[in-house]
Parts: sequence; structure tokens; C-alpha cells
Amino acid sequence: MSEARRTQVLVIGGGQAGLAAGYHLRRAGLEFAILDAATAPGGAWQHYWDSLRLFSPAGYSSLPGRPMPHQAGQEYPDAAHVVNYLAAYEKRYELPVHRPVWAESVERTPAGLRTRTSQGAWHSDALILATGNWERPFVPAVPGRREFTGRQLHTYGYRSAADFAGQRVVVVGGGNSGAQIAADLHGVATVRWVTRRPVRHLPDEIDGRALFDLATRRVRADGPSISSLGDIVAVPPVRAARAAGLTAHPMFDRLTATGPAWADGTNWPADAVIWCTGFRPHLVPTGLHRTRGRIPVDGTRAVEEERIHLLGYGDWTGPASATLIGVGRTARAAVGEITGLLLS
Repeated sequence: MSEARRTQVLVIGGGQAGLAAGYHLRRAGLEFAILDAATAPGGAWQHYWDSLRLFSPAGYSSLPGRPMPHQAGQEYPDAAHVVNYLAAYEKRYELPVHRPVWAESVERTPAGLRTRTSQGAWHSDALILATGNWERPFVPAVPGRREFTGRQLHTYGYRSAADFAGQRVVVVGGGNSGAQIAADLHGVATVRWVTRRPVRHLPDEIDGRALFDLATRRVRADGPSISSLGDIVAVPPVRAARAAGLTAHPMFDRLTATGPAWADGTNWPADAVIWCTGFRPHLVPTGLHRTRGRIPVDGTRAVEEERIHLLGYGDWTGPASATLIGVGRTARAAVGEITGLLLS
């Protein structure tokens, strides 16, 4: 067995959250390493569907220290542009990313933290979990789901509307992914978009810039929550599909062999169902207590273990922490706490 490697801080996850952590660790002068299970830079962005657009212009979608360049001909950059930006960011700051390395478990000891990986063990004094949600798609246990004979896939597996040209497709989910994928399919396929509650579009003038401002105000506790205003950012493709007649229908009660069915006897034959129903946190086993799949945190620090921080999983690890522009703030706070712990 190879000898375990050692570093002061180990970051698990090489997507946007891990890179933001690396930037601040470099500025703090700490020794660190970043482990990434992917074979290439770009985090989850390299797996998104072709037509995906950011909610914000490039200037409002940047990691700390390096603005995202404008994408020619696009006010809202696409996922491929983000992948290129993250790859360049990693190179620009010479971040020590090891890939592909899969973290398997973390053992806590009085002397430090021992992380088992697919490429041997690492010892560290502190740990940042930044593995995101992409690897754990969630599909609800809808009655009859296994009876449906058509195609079923999650947002995780969706790539292009062209794959469904001329088909009848059910899109399930009232969030941004459901709205964008339904809009992408509208006019290419016959779409029935279904949601558990009435759709709530944010005002058309609100995009990621305003959302970040709202998140900042929430940090100061002097502004409304984003969820109080709506669920869906009305990016241009969503607005266009809405103007062309795309509307949401109530959630069906069950799936049959041929498609969804409602309690009033309505049936809708379908070729495919796309579940835009979110993700669950992908957390490396640490032995820490979990509540509804989440490790309790104070800010980004695990309540049970001051040497472990969680970064980029959503509002439970910091307002807007799952966004490109928002993760920098929580990364700075996490690294500040770790620096204080290690140098005290």
C-alpha cells in the first residue's frame, strides 16, 4: 500500500466551489490539494444540456479574482463557456487539482483527518467538502413509475431537444430546470409541463444580478427571501416559450404504461417523461450526524467537527453558495475560519 499523502487542507470537489476555496487558500498561504472525481475541468457544467443559459451576464457570474469574459453574441453565457472559464481559472491560479480521484470516506482522529480515496489516502488538518449535488439526481416515488413503458430520464441525462423531435414529452418540475427544459422542447416536441403547485415566475426584470443582491441583503437580514418572490427566473427562452403558449398543468396522480393519468380520469399518452425534480447533496461519508440528508452547519462549519467545512451546496451552506458569484463569499468565510483554526 502506498504511503498516505499529507497537506494542511484537503478540498474534495474540483467544481466552482472547490476552485473558489482554492483561490482563498492560496491567498491565505495554506498548503492544500483539491481532489476531483471528474476527468476534466468544469465541474457539473460540462454535463448540462446544450441550450442551458446562465441567469446572469458574464460579469455577474464570476469566481473571486478573475471576471468571466463576455461570450460573443450572448448576453447570458452558455454552459460550454462556463466550462472554458473554469478550466482557465484553474490554470491561471495554478490550483493543485488531482483528477480523477474519487473520495471514499473520511476518518476523524485526534491527530487529524484521514481521507480514503481511489488513489490512496490523504492526511489533512482540515477538510472542505465541495462535492455538490450533481451526482445524486432525485426522482420522486410516483405511483406507477415502473409501469410506464416509454423513456424516463432526469435533468441529469437531458442533452438536447432534438433527441425528442416529434415526440410527446412530459416535463415534471416547477423550478428553473423544468421551465428551461420545457421551453427548450416547446415547438420541437409536444410538451406537457406539470408541476405540484402553480408556477411562480419571478418578475421579468429579475435575473442573477438581482438574485445575488437579494441574497446579500438576506445575509444582513434586511431583505425578502428569493423564494417569497417566485421560483423561476424568466430568462429569454422561458419568456419566449411562455409567450408562445407554454403553460404548466397540475401534477398527475400516477403513471400508467402509456403515460400520466389524473384523478379526474384524464390520460395523456406520452413517449417520454423528464424528471426535473432536483438533486440531493453528494456527501462523502464522514461519520457526522445528518438531518434529512444534510450535515448540520454553523455557516459553513460542521457543527460536530470544526475541522470540516461544507461549501457550495445551496442556502444551507450560505446564501447563493451554489452560484458562481455567490460561492466566493462563503469560500472566503470558510477559509478564514480554517486559517484561524490552524494558525491559532
